[in-house]
Order: sequence, then C-alpha cells, then structure tokens
Amino acid sequence: MTTIVNRQEKVYQGRVFTMVRENVTLDNGVTVDIDTIQHPGASAIVPMTAAGRVVLIRQYRHAVGGYIWEIPAGTLDPGEDPAVCAARELAEETGYAAASWRRLGEITPVPGYSDERIHLFLATELTPAAQHLDADEVLDVHEISFGAALEMIDAGDIQDAKTICALLRVRGLPDLV
Repeated sequence: MTTIVNRQEKVYQGRVFTMVRENVTLDNGVTVDIDTIQHPGASAIVPMTAAGRVVLIRQYRHAVGGYIWEIPAGTLDPGEDPAVCAARELAEETGYAAASWRRLGEITPVPGYSDERIHLFLATELTPAAQHLDADEVLDVHEISFGAALEMIDAGDIQDAKTICALLRVRGLPDLV
C-alpha cells in the first residue's frame, strides 16, 4: 500500500514557500489532514580560506528573535542548479568568490512539516568579490579558525542546523581538516 492523497488545498502562498493542507490516507489505513510547507530548496556553503579559517556570518533572523551564527546560504531560484545558487550566495553574502568547489551532500532540515532540501558545499581558493546583500539581510562577515567554529557548536553558540551539519561534514574530510 502507498499513501494516497485524497485532497489538496493551498492554504498560503508566500514569497519563498507555499503552505499546503492535504487529506491523506496513510499506509496503515488512517486518514488524516497534514499541513506541509513546500520549499524550492537551498544551497549552503562552508567557505574556507587558505589559512584554514571558515567564513561565518552573524545574521539577524526575526523568526528566532535575534542574531545567529550561520554559514552563507540562499534559496534556489526556479530550475536553478544548486551549485550556481551556492556561487551566487557566497558572493552576495560574504563578498568572496571561490575557484574550487566540493559537494558535501544534502540535508532535509525539517521533514516533519517541509520538503525543503539544502545542498551543502565546501568552497576554497577564495578571492574577493562584490558583496550584494538583499534588502532584508542584516549580517556581519567573520573569519574564524575552523577549530573555534567547532568549539562554538559545542558551546551552543552555533545552533543553526545547516551550519552544524556542514561544519561536521567538513571536519570528517580526511584530506582537508
């Protein structure tokens, strides 16, 4: 048996995501209404300098009520390749471009209510580029030793899931850190 969608209704259409309510019959025979957020996906980048420092941003996030530490990231445009999105967001948010890129995988940050997938990348061989923040982006760019960034995770200073996942994936690369 497979899950059957009996009805689907668009509840809300936002700038970035769509909220949908579906009436579904699950594999176990139970019929239930489920609200989900449909998201186009995103790319997130661990920018690493030649000196082994990671470029982090401290960004205002209204939903959590303040500033948080993150790696640069951004939403995919319709049909956009995640690598293209990553290169765009790296320059826009940090003022860096990268000559070398490495895919770190993909994560599903909140599968209980969203289909969002975040594509993770490592960017190295950084050079200065033009920073072009969106009007709603309030952030500061910081270069921090990779070890200090890992300590920030352990101390609870970095709580953003994509940032934690990406930094830990980089930590696991035998040829880098």
